[in-house]
Amino acid sequence: MIITAGIYKGRKILAPEESITRPTLSKVRMGVFNTLFSLIDEFEGKTFLDVFGGSGVMGLEALSRGFKNVKVFEKNPKAAQIIKRNYKTLGLTPDLYIGDSLKLLKNIDETFDVVYIDPPYQSGIYTNVIELVHGRIIVAEHSSETELNGFDVIKQKNYGGKIISFIAG
Repeated sequence: MIITAGIYKGRKILAPEESITRPTLSKVRMGVFNTLFSLIDEFEGKTFLDVFGGSGVMGLEALSRGFKNVKVFEKNPKAAQIIKRNYKTLGLTPDLYIGDSLKLLKNIDETFDVVYIDPPYQSGIYTNVIELVHGRIIVAEHSSETELNGFDVIKQKNYGGKIISFIAG
């Protein structure tokens, strides 16, 4: 995988085995950050939480574009090791929390400018996660079967079956 924009643009990072994660495609990442920019106008000094880190690419994309503080949650130890390696490749140290994201969210009392959630599509935990996060904008990557009833979805994009929903926090 390659960072798509910002100061780390073009830098390669590793992805965990596909049986562990489902990496977000570069065109989806670019679309997410282009839309975020139109919604919040400026990334400099903003905060970002990636609730299901995987490879850590979304947090790295955020840092590359100017977010000042990025936290990453990841449950799988193998994926967490990949996140550490990817940050180290760029000369960075991740603010990484290893454990169950729902439990970690219950113990964090921080509000973020952007919260990115991309759990396993069939996990059924989208509502639980969205209700626990404290964010100005919540970005949820999900399948077309996922229902986000009761949330203020301000924009939605479809990338061939992957839906990106931008939710007012």
